[in-house]
Amino acid sequence: MAIRELPPNLVNRIAAGEVVERPASVVKELIENAIDAGASRIDILATAGGLGVIRVTDDGVGMDASDLALSVERHATSKLADGDLSHILTLGFRGEALPSIGAVARLAIQSRARGAAQAYEVAVDGGRKSALKPAALGEGTRVEVRDLFYATPARLKFMKSERAESGAIADMVKRLALAKPEIAFSLANGERTTLRLDPCPPGLIDHGLARLGRILGEDFVTDALPVSASRGEVALEGFAGLPTLHRPNAAQLYLVVNGRPVRDKLLAGTVRAAYGDLLPQGRYPMLALFLTLPPQDVDVNVHPAKTELRFRDPNGVRSLLIGAVRDALGKAGHRATASLSQAALDRMARPEPSVTPPQGFSQRQGYYGSPSRSFGFAERAQAPLSPLAEPSGDMRATVTDNQQEAAYPLGAARAQVQDTFIIAETSDALVIVDQHAAHERLVYERLKRAFANGGIARQMLLIPEVVELDAETAASLCSASGELERLGLVIEPFGASAVVVREVPSLLGTFPVKDLLKDLADELAERESEEGSRLLAERLDHVLSTMACHGSVRAGRRLTPEEMNALLRDMEKTPFTGQCNHGRPTYIELKLADIEKLFSRR
Repeated sequence: MAIRELPPNLVNRIAAGEVVERPASVVKELIENAIDAGASRIDILATAGGLGVIRVTDDGVGMDASDLALSVERHATSKLADGDLSHILTLGFRGEALPSIGAVARLAIQSRARGAAQAYEVAVDGGRKSALKPAALGEGTRVEVRDLFYATPARLKFMKSERAESGAIADMVKRLALAKPEIAFSLANGERTTLRLDPCPPGLIDHGLARLGRILGEDFVTDALPVSASRGEVALEGFAGLPTLHRPNAAQLYLVVNGRPVRDKLLAGTVRAAYGDLLPQGRYPMLALFLTLPPQDVDVNVHPAKTELRFRDPNGVRSLLIGAVRDALGKAGHRATASLSQAALDRMARPEPSVTPPQGFSQRQGYYGSPSRSFGFAERAQAPLSPLAEPSGDMRATVTDNQQEAAYPLGAARAQVQDTFIIAETSDALVIVDQHAAHERLVYERLKRAFANGGIARQMLLIPEVVELDAETAASLCSASGELERLGLVIEPFGASAVVVREVPSLLGTFPVKDLLKDLADELAERESEEGSRLLAERLDHVLSTMACHGSVRAGRRLTPEEMNALLRDMEKTPFTGQCNHGRPTYIELKLADIEKLFSRR
């Protein structure tokens, strides 16, 4: 087969397949050009999900007639003056975007250079370039794209719904606006302006939250933790949301490197690792982080859309990011997101509509005559009051008068509901604590500290316990016996389908050993299947989490007032106690002022 050179129009369409994936890609390229042109304001219009009209107007330096004519030629750019690809300081530099867009759409560019007396216009229709002509425009540039992909109709079949494409455009505008808070942005869909962002003064930590609130929501502003760290010439700053503020996908991960918004897998995975067991399985945090490093230490030319990066020292970047985020989360202590409290109050204010109980249900006996659980207040009121049990040595220090207890962040325990939830009172709020979730995190943190400090103390069982399992489960546990012994659990094979447990971690106390072993076997099998080369430390953390779950106070156990207050005090001095090992919140706080509003007292 003979080799031939492709015609320019076909080359442009092939390039468009790499650069122009969807309407949001066009918006990205045009906004980046406006930013590189020094714009202080950028206005975007996108109709029909970007397939109708895309118009981007800026007040940047503009172009004169010769530059405008050259701008729609392939590989023509003003952004590589020295030709050094290792020192990229602009967002765009390939010189492919405009000719690629013009190859698959109807493109019109109007521009007027600063100080010039006349504006000019050039058009490209399906790859056919027109001659320059005068235009009416103030200083800056206006780029209009109509009928995107009309020249390649096959691409239209791969477009999503208008709503989905509009959402992708809005997300792209938000990411670029977050990376450049000093620039004003507006986004309209032809009928109304859907996003308007005023410029922010310099200083990310001082003023960046103003723009973050418009992009990530006020919940994020309330629960954002400042992140700041540096190592040599690499600096990181931004905000990380509390672990209890999470989302089902990574859409709220905003990562900016040298002023460029990216979706880099290394950085996204690093962020997820920094949160670790603080997040529920399959959930993602909300954060906005800005990484700055010398241009020669990062390659932005890995992907045509320049959203993926390659770092010269990826381990150093990963270490800095994990350390900074974990430090910020550790300083948050037991703090949990305030939106949980608001959600609880909203549900109280709008109760579910009453439902007629189904046949076979009674308020006293529940379904099919089974006794229903009560709040425990009735029987306590009828029973004679008895003195409190003498507190242990650890708990005696926590017993103080009511006024002093209420001054603590989580307050003084007042009641236990359903033998599951602790009700505590502070000076201005009511705190509801899930006793199992809270104690699970406390036990987990103690296990981790003990393991890090040389090993977990073990206690020998007076009578070793034989646990019957299936052959595969028993084999899986026995193969990990070395790891489990380091964690305080000593097991040995006992026949083909059983193991014998001889020692257990002393921190766990009394617990159902068989249930723990089954869960540990499932955990080990899942981790091996997910990633065979998973770091041993990460696997051990998951095993410790499973052990802590089985060794913590269960729902349904009645606690004394001293035990409840001891649990609250431990939560206050232990990091990460705002969520359990599975990422669920451990408590919610209802402000007295909000409760008074429910009863129309305010």
